[in-house]
Amino acid sequence: MGSSLSNLTEWGPIAGDGPGLGDIPESCVACVFLYLTPPEICNLARLNRAFRDAASSDAVWESKLPRNYQDLLDLLPPERYQNLCKKDVYALLSRPVPFDDGNKEVWLDKVTGRVCLSISTKAMSITGIEDRRYWNWISTEESRLNIVAYLQQIWWFEVDGSIKFPLPPDIYTLSFRIHLGRFSKRLGRRVCYFDHTHGWDIKPVRFDLSTSDGQESSTEFFLDDCVEDEANGCHKRGCWIEYKVGEFIVTESNPVTEIRFSMKQIDCTHSKGGICVDTVSIIPSNLKASRRRRVWK
Repeated sequence: MGSSLSNLTEWGPIAGDGPGLGDIPESCVACVFLYLTPPEICNLARLNRAFRDAASSDAVWESKLPRNYQDLLDLLPPERYQNLCKKDVYALLSRPVPFDDGNKEVWLDKVTGRVCLSISTKAMSITGIEDRRYWNWISTEESRLNIVAYLQQIWWFEVDGSIKFPLPPDIYTLSFRIHLGRFSKRLGRRVCYFDHTHGWDIKPVRFDLSTSDGQESSTEFFLDDCVEDEANGCHKRGCWIEYKVGEFIVTESNPVTEIRFSMKQIDCTHSKGGICVDTVSIIPSNLKASRRRRVWK
């Protein structure tokens, strides 16, 4: 059977006798493509001319774009997207589109076309960030937005942020990306330092999420529960962990939903430090669940 299928060329099964894949009308192929993912469409486009032409159809790629994709294009200079076909628009938006002075990014998931957001700590309000005795900025390729906030030591720990963006209807998960310890490269190898890491096993950190339409979620985590994990080692140290704050539902892009989020540990009976705070991500929930990431729930 495999050899028979491999002989189905644009002109026929063997030498022009009988129907081949090339005889399928382009409109029929395009209808099938409406039910496939973009990677599947691109793979099938290599079969023959009819499949290739159908894979370039604006109607096919318009169905893969979110309904409000123009809001994403408006973040770019017009010359970047004018005169592009819908397939090229999809490819353009599948790459990160920075906005808000480069402190936030939006992009389409390449497989599903769903909208994802990433927010740098540069766009957040951090207690004591101006005082270098407490906080420092570290440039790193390990961050999606190339910079993280490193806390040496503080008593009142609080990070707040918000974003107002025309997200398309979906269920989204908001997470903080955190790293216990400071890291760098030494002789080409990644090394971590935990000399400032303390205080995260005494009281939990509270994470909060709220939206302009009244949705709320909160949770608490011990960021450094080494005592509980002596058998397995301090597996929360030295690696990036995404802490899920909660989920929220967007039913309409207009009016625009404002999302507010925070993480705090404001018990001033003890100090805490030695932690890197990276980005906040807003990702469609079942899309995030399918990713192979380390997420604490």
